[in-house]
Amino acid sequence: QVQLVESGGGLVQAGGSLRLSCAASGVIIRNYAMGWFRQAPGKEREFVAGINWSDDSTNYPDSVKGRFTISRDNAKNTVYLQMNSLKPEDTAVYYCNGHSRLATMAAINRGFLSWGQGTQVTVSS
Repeated sequence: QVQLVESGGGLVQAGGSLRLSCAASGVIIRNYAMGWFRQAPGKEREFVAGINWSDDSTNYPDSVKGRFTISRDNAKNTVYLQMNSLKPEDTAVYYCNGHSRLATMAAINRGFLSWGQGTQVTVSS
């Protein structure tokens, strides 16, 4: 049974930083492109970061490029999202997921693993 457990969220002031973690079980993440997504109240889930399985190349939308960094530790079966220079518009529930193709995952805003419970990030102004 695939399980993704996100953690590390919290309340932070604008300009601050957080590091999110996504621990996976029931799936070997090194076989997947892994990504982070977020969903704010009243909005659709959106892709915010992805890392390829083959060469660790990364993909970010312009809204977070230069501020967010995704990484993976295959030995720990864990994916991370370092978020710096946070803005109030980054407030959302953050989720991780995986897909066979990074470009597809970014385009369709979802992976094909079971979603975890997410972790809340709140950025105050």
